[in-house]
Amino acid sequence: MILFLQLFVIFCFVIVIIALFREKTDFLTYSIAAMLAAATATFLFSPDPFHIDDFILAIDWPVIFFLISLFTIVVILEEQLIFQEIALRITKKFHTNTRQFFWVICLISTLSAVFIQDVSVAVIFIPMIISTSEKMRINPTPILLGMTICINLAATLTPFGSAQNILIANEFSLSTSWFFSNLSVYFIAGTLITLFLLDFFVLRKHMNEIWIPHCDEYEEPLEIEHIEEHELVIVEESINPKIFYRNLTALLLFFILLMVIPDILFIGLLGMILFVFINPRKNETGKKKPDISYYFTKVDFKLPFFFISLFVLIFCFEIVGIIDIIENFVVDITPNNLLLLSIFILVITSILSGFLDNVPVTVLFIPVIGALELSGFSRTPLLIAFILGINLGGNFLPQGSAADMMTLDLSSRYCVEGMNYRKLLKVGGFFALLHIIIGIGYLSLIIFIYF
Repeated sequence: MILFLQLFVIFCFVIVIIALFREKTDFLTYSIAAMLAAATATFLFSPDPFHIDDFILAIDWPVIFFLISLFTIVVILEEQLIFQEIALRITKKFHTNTRQFFWVICLISTLSAVFIQDVSVAVIFIPMIISTSEKMRINPTPILLGMTICINLAATLTPFGSAQNILIANEFSLSTSWFFSNLSVYFIAGTLITLFLLDFFVLRKHMNEIWIPHCDEYEEPLEIEHIEEHELVIVEESINPKIFYRNLTALLLFFILLMVIPDILFIGLLGMILFVFINPRKNETGKKKPDISYYFTKVDFKLPFFFISLFVLIFCFEIVGIIDIIENFVVDITPNNLLLLSIFILVITSILSGFLDNVPVTVLFIPVIGALELSGFSRTPLLIAFILGINLGGNFLPQGSAADMMTLDLSSRYCVEGMNYRKLLKVGGFFALLHIIIGIGYLSLIIFIYF
């Protein structure tokens, strides 16, 4: 019976993975259905009895509420056009120098991806890049490549840079300062090496090329008002400076609090309330009042509910013994050498993330990393390898990154012929491999110096 139960729970997990890869399928519907099926079977047929409330306790609620708080803050900033204003100011200042424009737009978009989803960064910056490139008559392909590849690196810098980082940071109590002290050198080196190589081999090739989009249905990118699920309004007039600097100050304060106070639940809720109060909305009487209910109607709750489904599924894995099987298998095949083990973790999580969604792989490997730590291995190199592998591995294929697919979609829409799937697969795949090689070198250096 236990074997059939294990196979059924694994089957439910596979259903979730398949749903994630089918673009026209509502993955949340199948995730919740798979969760309910696995939980029901586990509760009814598990040889070890447990209370039904354990399903609720298995959900990492601080992570769920932090995600909701973070998404609400992003909604507020996007509605106030803060990120669009930053992009517009950069474009106006550096649009006369191609190389400066390349470096500044890539660096700023990368740093922006530390705070907001990489898809949102792509939606905000790509129209600006294409519009400015048209005015400058330069090919936007090198700049689009630089932005797309580098914003994938941004996830490694902070505990809130990606959904998987939030899970890892909360499970192992990793602060923002821990990420900075252990991963900032890799982030800086990886970003600079990427931009220097793109500058030398790609940008230079297109420097003297005059680019004019050839498309009968081409429209000015600045006229974009709505793209799929992401609302975007870009205007050429600057927003109210008081609103702009007030929100930038609040964003800086929020970032500092995340570094100082490790409790993501408290800081998330505090930051959300802060942004709600400094961005009041007009009610029916014309008076401005804080209105968190309005912003909640704009928040995308798919990811928090998906996380809930995953937490319950992994709890089922634990109850039926699948996690123990995975842990024993990994421990048995891993070498008894910290460097080799760290490289193994980096490579195996990168490979799995290349074929599967990052979040399920993260949830599966968190107990494995914990087991290796209990076996006597130093946690810092293992966690660095885990974070790098889980964030960078999905970039080998364009469909492994939502930001990559958004870049291809917008490039096609605005007739950037050079920015196609084949180009991104070739260049992006090369840099994904390069980033992992740099990660192996970085791990070797860390272990040689400190361990």
